[in-house]
Amino acid sequence: MMKRFILNSIAIFILVLGGFINQSLAQAVDYSKVKVEALSNTQVLQLMTRAEEEGLSQDEMFANLINQGMPESEISKLRTRVARIRRDQLGKDQLTLMVDPSEEGRKADNSGDLLNTSRGELVENEDTPPIFGSSLFRNGNIRFEPNLNMATPEDYIIGAGDQLLIDLTGDNEASYQLAVSPEGTIRVEYVGIVSVRGLTIQAARAKLRNQLAQTYTSIRSGRTQVNLNLGNIRSIKITLTGFVTQPGTYTLPSVATVFNALYAAGGPSDRGTFRNIQVIRNNKIVGSIDAYDFLVNGIQSGNIRLEDQDVIHIPVYKNRVEFQGSINRPGFYEAKDGERFADLLEYTGGFTADAYTAKIRVFSTTDRDRRINDIYQADFSSYQPKNGDQYIVEEILDRYENRVQMEGAVFRPGFYQLDDGLTVKQLIQKADGIKEDAFMSRAYINRLNPDNTQRLISFDLKGLLDGTIEDILLRREDRVIISSIFDLREEYSVNIDGEVRKPGKFSFAEDMTLGNVIHMAGGLSDAANIERIEIARRIRKNVNQRDSVLSELLIVNFDNKEEALQSDFELKPFDIINIRTSTGYQYQKQIRIEGEVLYPGVYTLISREETISDIIQRAGGVTDIAYLEGSSLQRKISDSRIALDNSQSSGDADSAISEVLEDDAITKEKILASTPGSAARNTPLNFSSYVGIDLDKIISKPHSRHDLLMEDGDIIIVPRQLQTITVRGEVLNSNRIVYRKGRPLTYYINQAGGFTSRAHKSKTFVQYANGEVRSTIKGLGRIYPEVTPGAEIIVPQKPVKSPMSAQAVVGLSSAVISTLAIMLSLLR
Repeated sequence: MMKRFILNSIAIFILVLGGFINQSLAQAVDYSKVKVEALSNTQVLQLMTRAEEEGLSQDEMFANLINQGMPESEISKLRTRVARIRRDQLGKDQLTLMVDPSEEGRKADNSGDLLNTSRGELVENEDTPPIFGSSLFRNGNIRFEPNLNMATPEDYIIGAGDQLLIDLTGDNEASYQLAVSPEGTIRVEYVGIVSVRGLTIQAARAKLRNQLAQTYTSIRSGRTQVNLNLGNIRSIKITLTGFVTQPGTYTLPSVATVFNALYAAGGPSDRGTFRNIQVIRNNKIVGSIDAYDFLVNGIQSGNIRLEDQDVIHIPVYKNRVEFQGSINRPGFYEAKDGERFADLLEYTGGFTADAYTAKIRVFSTTDRDRRINDIYQADFSSYQPKNGDQYIVEEILDRYENRVQMEGAVFRPGFYQLDDGLTVKQLIQKADGIKEDAFMSRAYINRLNPDNTQRLISFDLKGLLDGTIEDILLRREDRVIISSIFDLREEYSVNIDGEVRKPGKFSFAEDMTLGNVIHMAGGLSDAANIERIEIARRIRKNVNQRDSVLSELLIVNFDNKEEALQSDFELKPFDIINIRTSTGYQYQKQIRIEGEVLYPGVYTLISREETISDIIQRAGGVTDIAYLEGSSLQRKISDSRIALDNSQSSGDADSAISEVLEDDAITKEKILASTPGSAARNTPLNFSSYVGIDLDKIISKPHSRHDLLMEDGDIIIVPRQLQTITVRGEVLNSNRIVYRKGRPLTYYINQAGGFTSRAHKSKTFVQYANGEVRSTIKGLGRIYPEVTPGAEIIVPQKPVKSPMSAQAVVGLSSAVISTLAIMLSLLR
């Protein structure tokens, strides 16, 4: 019985542990570390699909990812990826067609019409060179749409469904709006039936004029004019076949041209021709279009107006070549019969500025394999392109056939033309000669060997210029280097520090004196001690000498500052000058007192022994409504002082907060930043701390242990009677609550709605109006601090525990299961 109980307990434990592991693994994805660039398109699609299955919109999906820790920068990248994927899908599935404005044109028939679709951009692979002309009919910025507001073309062929507008003006006035019947006729009042099918507007006008003249005799005399225009136009059916992006039958306005139809169908496909697009009418080719005429010259030759049941056929291209390299418009180009390489070069826009044009490399194909040839510039006009040719236009070499370079201590360094017989001395003359600081003993020529390695040729610059040594003939790409004496030594400088207006480092100059450097540093400050100025001088000694002397110390003194400014004490490179503060010199120190005193404001300390009570007395004492228990002292301290005070002063407010918040999620800076009080508490004083003081005892017993000495920058705050308590942190409703004498801390917590589920109750603390902080005492229960007027109750948050990783869960479960297995073995 006992054994069965143990086995059942183990089984239940394993099931619960398994569920915990699965939950932990499901939460193991740390979205804060996800990099969108590393995600594949499949992974992004899975993320989108999962959101759609959960019924989330795209914005809701991004909001969830932000809540799970994904940074805003990565969310922005993910938005771009999602938009690109959706655009690519739209480009594959949908194309814009030219929609007929009539109701008939908005209905799809069984002939394959694709109507009312939205245009999707066909995005070419970035790694594939573009086909010249492919973007013409897929570019949303170039729209080939028929203009339905243009004047009626005289050569427009009338057909069934057109609406004709007939206007008679002059002696006779009449207007007719007549629709052409399916039989191609119109019925004119007083004239009868007139056949107009197949007539142009011009021919129909003449025919109607003759017919109407039988009724309106003034037409023959010219006193009545007949005008014929087109009203509503009919729709026509156009079929696109062959290598077209979206073949099929399209419904278009009857004024549409070939380009309108090609735009509706997306133009030729990647294997379709752009040079021989055929228009077939009644089984005969009535026109052909070379799209390159429009692309290169803007000429729409062959762009005829279409008629009902016309067929646009796009054959496969016959001859296509590719241009790569230093060409203005790289890509694939189609060549017509009779065109030469120079003709195709015009289509590309020509060479770039850095192109090597003397010779073009071409990779061509034969019946069996590929071969490589060179096309020289003289053969551009005669070379006939072959299908599959690949032309490589290389860049010119980054080298010069006649260049030398002058560097260093010359007046005009730079590149110079290499003339025949140019020598080093002549090059120096071209560079306007050497500078005064040129190092004359040696200069160099950096020369390229035939194998492109380098070698240095040194020479005596002074001897070369004097003619005592032979001049040197220069070669292509030689670099003549003349050093400056300042380049060959460490930069000389002197330092001055201490009681000068602008301490710092200054460049050394010969005959530089102490008075010069003091002038450069803006002169001496009022606190400068001129009775002892120290100058530390660098010692140059043999490295084998062993002693502890680091520098030579020189002491100079003066009777007055004017004498120091005129000092002719000569300095050496790397001297360090220290001017210290005069003995006993003191800067004025100021404090501020605010609040309920008779004369608040800024006070200058009279002595080092001045205390809080002295300042209160100088300020005229406190007013009748002063709240002495809430008075505080704000003291400016440095970062190093913060650490010192935290370790030594348990009564310091900042130290108490650090103690209370040990191992807590709320930081000391956040609590101090949220502390309420008078305006003085928001005064920017680097990092400030409130020192808890008992002003009542200080006033009643001046200069007692409670009466602190004042320091520079101190702020004494004497508030008026406070009547509220502030509750903030992990409570349901952080706010101010009216103070009730004798009420415990829990009363104010309940007034703020009570603790939240994340509240760290045992770490609750109170910061009093005078800056003092008291924490909750933990024992058999919790003993909360007393609450006084103006106090602030702060409830910290429980520490956030990091979730256990999947690896840790697996390790823990393995250890537990191993322990259970041992227990089972022992039991058996």
